[in-house]
Amino acid sequence: MGNLVAIVGRPNVGKSTLFNRLTKTRQAIVNEEAGTTRDRQYGKTEWLGREFSVVDTGGWVVNSDDIFEEEIRKQVLMAVDEADVILFVVDVMNGVTDLDEQVASILRRAKKPVLLVANKTDNHELQYNAPEFYSLGLGDPYCISAVTGSGTGDMMDLIVDKFKKESDEILDEDIPRFAVVGRPNAGKSSIVNAFIGEDRNIVTEIAGTTRDSIYTRYNKFGFDFYLVDTAGIRKKNKVNEDLEYYSVIRSIRSIENADVCILMIDATRGIESQDLNIFSLIQKNAKGLVVVVNKWDLVQDKTVKVMKTFEDAIRNRFAPFVDFPIIFASALTKQRILKVLEESRDVYENRMTRIPTARLNEEMLPLIEAYPPPSIKGKYIKIKYITQLPNTQVPSFVYFANLPQYVKEPYRRFLENKMREKWKLTGTPINIYIRQK
Repeated sequence: MGNLVAIVGRPNVGKSTLFNRLTKTRQAIVNEEAGTTRDRQYGKTEWLGREFSVVDTGGWVVNSDDIFEEEIRKQVLMAVDEADVILFVVDVMNGVTDLDEQVASILRRAKKPVLLVANKTDNHELQYNAPEFYSLGLGDPYCISAVTGSGTGDMMDLIVDKFKKESDEILDEDIPRFAVVGRPNAGKSSIVNAFIGEDRNIVTEIAGTTRDSIYTRYNKFGFDFYLVDTAGIRKKNKVNEDLEYYSVIRSIRSIENADVCILMIDATRGIESQDLNIFSLIQKNAKGLVVVVNKWDLVQDKTVKVMKTFEDAIRNRFAPFVDFPIIFASALTKQRILKVLEESRDVYENRMTRIPTARLNEEMLPLIEAYPPPSIKGKYIKIKYITQLPNTQVPSFVYFANLPQYVKEPYRRFLENKMREKWKLTGTPINIYIRQK
């Protein structure tokens, strides 16, 4: 769990094409929500039963037109810090360039497994150009073509081979895992410290195998959970911290290893694109969500009206998923800190919701009867039966219909909203599948 592969290299060597090839098998399942920003740069893929994440570092640079050496250097350092395996992509057509040499010199010093990927080997003749990449000092170049896919299978074997053999984590499966995520300076460390307080003795740290994820077991005031804390919170990194996209890549690990994500938003700054990026990662990984508007003590005008406006703004930006708790808190004054834990625990429990089949059908069928899906081309769509799938990561329901392909997104959303009105599903995504009966 939690292996991260980063793709680095200079512009136009085909990093994005390779990224799409590695992740697109899953892209269909990881639904492309409209309005999520820049999530082409992060995806999941699976090979030989191992699931891992892929990050295309090039995609996170803000103004990709004037990519200069400094930007690329930062991306590579980032990858070296965060990834388990690095794919260094070069272009067989162009051969070795100065920029390639600079990237290679950083990677040679890194203590991480690097695969040198010679892309654009679209025909056999081009393989003969590959040996010049030996000069980069990173071992054998692997010839692939991201466009046609040739060689990518062998490359995937190598990637999976390079992952460390994982020791089993000594974590209790029944205890919720909460991760605090958010942009830099939103107050992540402060809230973690506020949770843990000065009585460090009630905290046991368990180093996770997922590189640098530290699970802090926390029990007091009747709460018992793990705080997933990636090293990002602990050590200010060598890399210049102003880079917004670092915080996103940093968050990936915490989010993947958690059940519920506590997303911190800075009350003094409002919602920024960065918050949306992190939100879309939480959605993509189907994790529970609690939004904490931190630094509420600094807001002058604390009327109910201001809170309402702020709350509406958040829900509008995060729509269509709007059913999650929002807490106005202050890590500094500890205001509503316990409320954050209570809500996180509730969201965790909502993720575990099981609704008996009989109740599902009792409640939903009359509703569907009253508001059936709109008929298409004169065909009437009938939904006859509903059941919840067992053992899923989030509550998942199957609606059996005669013409499942005609049930469109708006109607699905209608079903979801009705279910949320009737059952406690706050903070958790739910899946609704429509299948042939």
